[in-house]
Amino acid sequence: MTKAPKLNRRYDLIVWDWDGTIMDSTPTIVNCIQQACRDLGFKEPDDSLASSVIGLGIQDSLRRAVPWIEPVHFPKLTDRFRFHYLAKDHELHLFEGIRELLEDLRNEGYLLGVATGKSRVGLDRSLEFHQLGHVFHETRTADESFSKPHPGMLLELSDVMQVPTRRMLMIGDTTHDLDMANNAGVDAIAVTYGAHPPDTLREAKSLIHVDNVSQLSQWLKLNLIEQ
Repeated sequence: MTKAPKLNRRYDLIVWDWDGTIMDSTPTIVNCIQQACRDLGFKEPDDSLASSVIGLGIQDSLRRAVPWIEPVHFPKLTDRFRFHYLAKDHELHLFEGIRELLEDLRNEGYLLGVATGKSRVGLDRSLEFHQLGHVFHETRTADESFSKPHPGMLLELSDVMQVPTRRMLMIGDTTHDLDMANNAGVDAIAVTYGAHPPDTLREAKSLIHVDNVSQLSQWLKLNLIEQ
């Protein structure tokens, strides 16, 4: 990625979703939701329904994934989901090429952030395990801000980093990410290699849809600098 004069940059702050965008965790999350339901004897959501809620905070995710159970059971369901996810967390890996892309952007002087439906504990654990903590300047999680698609996480990042929303770019794999960006007045890129399929992503506004990290890197290389 070529060095970009700061004044010619289209964006100053690039905000990333985590699950399904940086980390290849969609199948694991789906499996853990289904396993948690099996543990407690509840009807399981199918893969499509379970993956559709990825990106939301854990409470919102489970309520939408298994709307047929009584609210009193959600604390137990949440505990079982976390039990299974923690058992597999160390097996998850980053999408190929994503580490190099993030490092390049950081080295080029772009500000990088995370806005995720994960908990603070979960995000910090992933950042430490994958040794990416040094890459990001600021991060926000669903348990310390509003859950997507509320614009709160992006607005907080804008405020604390003193970057206007028009100078921010959001990258995510779900309509929850894209809707959050649109609600905040932030441009967005949709990646189709995560939780939501292309047809679903087209329901929300974005600059472009990219099918892999290589395409994402190429788009950023060509479009982060104003012509």
